[in-house]
Amino acid sequence: MWARYKHYVWPVIGLAAVAFSAWLLFYEIRHLSFEDVSESLAAIPLHRWLLASASTVLAYMALAEYDRLALNHLGRSLPWSFVATTSFTTYALAHNIGASVFSGAFVRYRAYTSQGLGNGEIGVLVALCSFTFALGTVLLGGLVLVTMPEPFTLLFDDISSDVLRGIGVLLLILVALYVIGSWLHFQPLRIGSFELVYPRLPIVWRQLTIGPLELIGAAGILYFALPVEGNPGFIVVLGIFLASFSIALLSHAPGGLGVLEIVFLAGLPGLDPADVLAALIVFRLFYLIVPLLVSLFIILAFEHSQFIKRQK
Repeated sequence: MWARYKHYVWPVIGLAAVAFSAWLLFYEIRHLSFEDVSESLAAIPLHRWLLASASTVLAYMALAEYDRLALNHLGRSLPWSFVATTSFTTYALAHNIGASVFSGAFVRYRAYTSQGLGNGEIGVLVALCSFTFALGTVLLGGLVLVTMPEPFTLLFDDISSDVLRGIGVLLLILVALYVIGSWLHFQPLRIGSFELVYPRLPIVWRQLTIGPLELIGAAGILYFALPVEGNPGFIVVLGIFLASFSIALLSHAPGGLGVLEIVFLAGLPGLDPADVLAALIVFRLFYLIVPLLVSLFIILAFEHSQFIKRQK
């Protein structure tokens, strides 16, 4: 019975998360009008729009490095343009549709098999890219909690700053253990059927660089879209982004729909809710919607080229 219906579990959970988040969001913003949010969007200066655009480019360039890093780990070398295009398309789809429904693995499979990679290699590549993202989240989350835990007491009412700092220290210890495991060439870590093979130390150092860079770029979109007056600072925005993005991924809500909004409204009570929603609209436009539209054209062009090859 379970085998028959298990494929529907996460989509149902994702839809339930979207519905619940939408209800909470409606409750939070029921007093706002469309004009309020429009005025907040119009108030964003041109130079901050440009900085938000540059942050988007940084985020997607770092995501492309995820794939190139994994290919280096596999001992494979492919043209940078091909890797960057594949990565961009993969994440543009995965961010919008949701990891539980369409993780982007199919896009990588179609692209990299055309370059001669086997199923096992693609599986390792997908796993290492996912782990690099998780590693970056753990590292940045630990640093933010250790240096500035106070804003997160707004998100977690029953947890003190000292407890949050302790969680931050624990996260940093986990990162340190991973680095030590690579440095000392530990045997693969096995947890059930899962096996973690420690990459070479140069690969690990690059993971610890590009993982945080992608998250910093994504959070930068929100930071620059928020008004200067009352802005809590980049570290606070980064920390709230890490919390909201992680919760959105766990909820399996496509694009984090409703989840990001709820967490940011709760984490930034000192700002006008219309300004927060305007910043989130900019984020969704730059990080989600525009990349999705571009990726659809890329997929059509790729499939057309593959069709032409098969006809020859």
